[in-house]
Amino acid sequence: MSLLNDALRQAEQRQNKPQVSAAYTGQTAQATGGSRAVPVLIVLLVLALLAAGVAWWLLAKNSAEPTVETTETVAQIEPVQPQPIKPAEPEPVAAPEPAATIAEPVTVEAPKPEPAVKVAEAPKQPEPVAAAPAPKTEPQPEVRPEPQQEVAVAAEQPAPVAQVKQSRETPQAIDLRTSRELQRLLASGDNVAAENLLTRVTESQPAPNSREIFAREMLVQGMAGRALEWLPQSLTNEHAGLRLLRARALLEQGNLDTAVATLQSRVPPVADGIEYRVTLATLLQQAGEAEESAGHWSELIAYDDSRGAWWLGLAIALETGGRTRSAVQAYAQAATLPGLSPSLADYARQRLNALQAGS
Repeated sequence: MSLLNDALRQAEQRQNKPQVSAAYTGQTAQATGGSRAVPVLIVLLVLALLAAGVAWWLLAKNSAEPTVETTETVAQIEPVQPQPIKPAEPEPVAAPEPAATIAEPVTVEAPKPEPAVKVAEAPKQPEPVAAAPAPKTEPQPEVRPEPQQEVAVAAEQPAPVAQVKQSRETPQAIDLRTSRELQRLLASGDNVAAENLLTRVTESQPAPNSREIFAREMLVQGMAGRALEWLPQSLTNEHAGLRLLRARALLEQGNLDTAVATLQSRVPPVADGIEYRVTLATLLQQAGEAEESAGHWSELIAYDDSRGAWWLGLAIALETGGRTRSAVQAYAQAATLPGLSPSLADYARQRLNALQAGS
């Protein structure tokens, strides 16, 4: 366009120059006619330059457009390369030319439109069979457990209702379990832990068996006062074993009369309380109640007459009560039965001889 502007400017300058008369310049009339033909030539030259500029502009435009289309088309085609069907024996595939090679028509003077049209055409897509498509992963159907399986799973899980309906441990079972644990602790010498355990249990129930185990051990260890702490009278009235331990603890403290009164409050049958009846008969003898003592010994012998110690106790009670003939028979029976210690056997024979000599 700059060339066209320069040509027009030169033509205007030439037209605006003052015409010199032919007479002054010495030119003929023919020369004037020749000067008129000059502007025509200039106009033709300008038109030729204009046509050349338009042609150049069109050429540049046509050269740029195929490059873009070709590059875009190659960019689209490049990723889609058919894969060989057999990976083990791949067939050689010609590598596609780079985009720069296809863009070479830019340097050609007059690129033909055919290549641009051919490149612009969408290439035929390879058939799915030749492309060896990747294995399709079909969506797995959601596996829902059958109603029977759900019932089986629910049956395996522990039902909270069963835990609620679980039978609670009875007070008697708790007392028995605690008494066994107390025996273990006392045997190991851990009296403090045993007493703490007994304290926790007796907060919710009487626990007579546990109290009896602990109180008996305290008596063995010579701690009568500590045994009495776990043997209140309100509780011992209902349990013969606790009354017996309370009476022994009181006797250890020198309260013979109170001990006898405790045992006499409720006397169990011989079959249910042999130790109870032996203790009561002995304490009655010590308290001077010979007749009552002889009565309890007689009941024990009636239950089992093979015990030499019981016969000896009866003989002492009868002698103390002034019943000498009956006492001689009891001493003789005690001396003949086995089971007496040597000292008691000697005492029985001595008293027997003494009574027989005095009669």
